[in-house]
Amino acid sequence: MKTLWTALFLLMLQWFTAQENEVYADGVFNFEENKIQKVFTDWTRVRSEPGVNARIADSLQANQQVMILKKENTALKLGERNANWYKISYQKGGSTMEGYVWGGNLCVGYHSKNGYDFLFGLAKTIDRKNKEFSEIEKQNIAGIKVMEGNTRIDEVYFDTGKGEELSFASFNMESSHKLQNVEFTLKAIVSGEACGIAGYDQYVLFKDKKLIALPQLMNVGDAGAYYHSEKYVFPNDKGGVSNAFILKVEDMEVDENDREKKKSSSKTYLWNGSSYKLK
Repeated sequence: MKTLWTALFLLMLQWFTAQENEVYADGVFNFEENKIQKVFTDWTRVRSEPGVNARIADSLQANQQVMILKKENTALKLGERNANWYKISYQKGGSTMEGYVWGGNLCVGYHSKNGYDFLFGLAKTIDRKNKEFSEIEKQNIAGIKVMEGNTRIDEVYFDTGKGEELSFASFNMESSHKLQNVEFTLKAIVSGEACGIAGYDQYVLFKDKKLIALPQLMNVGDAGAYYHSEKYVFPNDKGGVSNAFILKVEDMEVDENDREKKKSSSKTYLWNGSSYKLK
């Protein structure tokens, strides 16, 4: 009987291990092979094999450029972040090195402009108390860093929901917003694929080597039933001015008679060239 229980225990252990290795990876960490990528997390560990128990061969700093050689089948979940392991190559000390890194430590997006590198990635998962329901919820925290070579100039962090909101991401630079003294605007987006899963838009202004995060926008809906939409109107848009931007909110829900009921509101934020406040 003891032998039977031992065998059953080993089978269950193998099953749970397989489940851990077959974790569904979030779409934002789906990196293409033979493409350049950048490291987001400082002291990212390079392993000799794809797994947390493998020997640590090296560590890399934020903004290190790597080449994605192969996407491994093995995945790891840390908090609300699910990502595959990747085999990479990179330059260090005049030599080409190879190893394996966890995809959650790589940038979700990056751009370069005017001698600066801008990195967008998922930093960590935290526990946050939901005051309405008096319970603890998992919350992903994302960040944008501005680098000048290996030197971090500034960084900002913001919420990005849970793992279900990490199906899609984008990171863009928008230079047409005519706010006073702003060089350009960064826009980071994460969203889910299913109805009722929220998407988050984070705008960050860049001026004088500083990143200034605007209030985050949230959009969610269920086709034909309801939606909640938030967007900014910047000075380059109709009706805009150089020292203000407008938050527009629209809600729609279908009543019991299949009639759409809409309501909208707006807020104006004043911009003095270095900071904003609600009008």
